[in-house]
Amino acid sequence: HGMGKDEEHAVQCYLKAAAQGDADAQYSLGLCYWNGRGVGKDEAQAAKWYRKAAEQGLADAQFRLGSCYLDGHGVGKDAR
Repeated sequence: HGMGKDEEHAVQCYLKAAAQGDADAQYSLGLCYWNGRGVGKDEAQAAKWYRKAAEQGLADAQFRLGSCYLDGHGVGKDAR
């Protein structure tokens, strides 16, 4: 099951909007990296984009980022 051109195009659009500070695009980009849709699966990149969106107050991104820390996916396991 290869990556579709539509998914790759969506990722490019998300990247442009995310670079401009669009929290929804940042979150969507995180999902793409998490699921390997349009890009290679990369939990660290997913966590990075979740964090950017979470810092802007996007609740879904905050939840996902929290889950990353809880499970140690894409981030160092939180020892606190």
